[in-house]
Amino acid sequence: MTNVHRTLLFDAPGARLAGERHDGGVPVVVALHAGVADRRSWRDMVAHLDGSATVVSYDRRGYGETPRSSARFSDLDDLVHVLEELNERSVWLLGSSMGGRLALDLALRAPDRVAGLILLSPAVSGAPEPDLDPDTQRLSDLIDHALVAEDLDELNRLETWLWLDGPGSEEGRVGDPARALALAMNATVIANESEQAELGSDPEVGAWSRLSQISAPATVACGTLDVPAFSVRSRSLANGLPHGEFVALEGVAHLPSLESPELVAQLVSRALKG
Repeated sequence: MTNVHRTLLFDAPGARLAGERHDGGVPVVVALHAGVADRRSWRDMVAHLDGSATVVSYDRRGYGETPRSSARFSDLDDLVHVLEELNERSVWLLGSSMGGRLALDLALRAPDRVAGLILLSPAVSGAPEPDLDPDTQRLSDLIDHALVAEDLDELNRLETWLWLDGPGSEEGRVGDPARALALAMNATVIANESEQAELGSDPEVGAWSRLSQISAPATVACGTLDVPAFSVRSRSLANGLPHGEFVALEGVAHLPSLESPELVAQLVSRALKG
């Protein structure tokens, strides 16, 4: 089946969210980007699905082509509005990092809307702060210094090293075009972050202590080059979900849809087939 790309605009209170739809087969998968990315991070992965699912993605406020918000908002409420506009009884949620947190929170808030979860190194609301390994701590400290110095180019460089290459890898392990895209996406995030940081007001769902309430099938994956604590958290998450499964993604870090889109497409296809 041919995969057709259509741009969309989703209405939410005080905002219009830029999105796109790749028409394919069933089911419908709503892809939720990481906190250092935007909807472009899914495009290569969608191409490798070969039309086996319909994929919808959108830029959250302050990401990609969606302007930052000038009033208080909730990403969770925005996601609900997106689903209402899609007019689908239930969808699969594919969430990366912070997008994974959003997916888990929605599975608790509106379980009837979620057919299944595919989570890539997801954040989890209410989870304890991870203990960082020396490599991650070193890069984290450098990122803090760049932030204090307001050196946004250095901040972008270091964050891309951490999330795209992985904390234990040499900078530049992942080259262009994935690297150029990662830097471009995160530059927009950084530019909008300081002016929007206090406006996002998602409720504290506390998913970490409520995992037993999530009945949807869930595949939780984490790259073997990602932050080690995230791998531990992802395994624990999969074990705590009633229908959870953990998958280790070999040779990739925190943004596998960028560096190995075919690997993520295989993961998605496998999860959808059950």
